[in-house]
Amino acid sequence: EAAPICQENKIPMISPASTNPKVTEVGDYIFRVCFIDPFQGTVMAKFALSKGFKRVAILTDEKQDYSKGLAEAFVKSFTKAGGEIVKEQSYSSGDKDFRAQLTSIKAAKPDAIFLPGYYGEVSLIARQARRLGIKVPFMGGDGWVGNSLLPVANGALDGSFFSSHFSLENQDPVVQGFLERYKAKYGETPDDMAALGYDSAMILADAIKRAGTTDSAALRDAIANTRDFQGVTGKISIDEQRNANKPAVIQTVENNQFKFLETVAP
Repeated sequence: EAAPICQENKIPMISPASTNPKVTEVGDYIFRVCFIDPFQGTVMAKFALSKGFKRVAILTDEKQDYSKGLAEAFVKSFTKAGGEIVKEQSYSSGDKDFRAQLTSIKAAKPDAIFLPGYYGEVSLIARQARRLGIKVPFMGGDGWVGNSLLPVANGALDGSFFSSHFSLENQDPVVQGFLERYKAKYGETPDDMAALGYDSAMILADAIKRAGTTDSAALRDAIANTRDFQGVTGKISIDEQRNANKPAVIQTVENNQFKFLETVAP
């Protein structure tokens, strides 16, 4: 909703976390510092196959374009590489009972379940799945990141995997310096959204310095020319579609805690 207004008034807009591809398609003043949904879906499809998950079920939030976009990208990449989608089910944001969908998925005997939803439903789905005797891993995207995910899941997501933008375990001095300053100021550890917001602000500041002005057109050009900016969420370059070319982080859940697993380049 904001992008058309910024574009019409020629005001550069940098979105920290809008992963839907359509956002930057609005016009040449609209940018983002996060990767896009098709990249996450493709990354997780490749990861699934690398883990030996050849038969995967999909459980999508039909009310969220985010969830549907990730699922579409995952299915396209996964099946193209030889994987099989054994069952597709859906739910709606705000649902509390997922037993019917999970029972259907259990009968299909998948190696894993791709669950590209938001943390509120994801944690409940995982708990209900374990109660139904479903033991296979879940896989998801950055929508899993939220303060209530692990407390509500209560161990039900152990052994599962998701793509994200940022890991507290990354020992890069840029990351650890940000972590220390954030904890000192706010008394808690930053999540992906905090890191993306920080990178957005720093890329804007860097562009203002390089442009030597806050004139809209000059600033737009400077943002567009961002290359290899060392952010908290990785080394960021802005591509021709004004999207961030940057790596994804894959994390797993162990003992009800996030653990860094690997970084996947574009």
